[in-house]
Amino acid sequence: MNVRVGSGHDTHRLVAGRPLILGGVRVEYPKGLDGHSDADVVLHAVTDALLGAAALGDIGDLFPDTDLANRDADSRIFLAAAMEKLTAAGWRVGNLDVTVFAQEPKLGPVKAAIRARLAELLGVPADAVSVKAKTGEKVGHIGRGEAIGCHATVLIAKTGHG
Repeated sequence: MNVRVGSGHDTHRLVAGRPLILGGVRVEYPKGLDGHSDADVVLHAVTDALLGAAALGDIGDLFPDTDLANRDADSRIFLAAAMEKLTAAGWRVGNLDVTVFAQEPKLGPVKAAIRARLAELLGVPADAVSVKAKTGEKVGHIGRGEAIGCHATVLIAKTGHG
């Protein structure tokens, strides 16, 4: 097949004392996401979606949380590595659809910035990227404001190379 779809998901707990980074964009909020790296759930979900679509493993294969070199790492590094693998295998991104699940903060004011950053990182036009935000409706760990999650779906197409 010349096209494939990939899906990725990630969730991290919110904690005090860390910056909140979503889609490579710093979001003003008194809490950030807890994780081995910068815990950017958006970039982690997108990275897994890309790797999954091309059957190239997952983010944990490339950047295990047991590796101290990944401590507090910028997740853009993870996405760039996935894009390099994708390109080397002869794939390119068609479009990306992302849903961020957060009770707080309200993400409406930063969705456009996240969309623009994702388009830049993937090398696609902004109209090939969709960023949506949903609350947890006060249900579960997301609804109680304890965590933020993200689901990403990506379409990739063969380039004729690789």
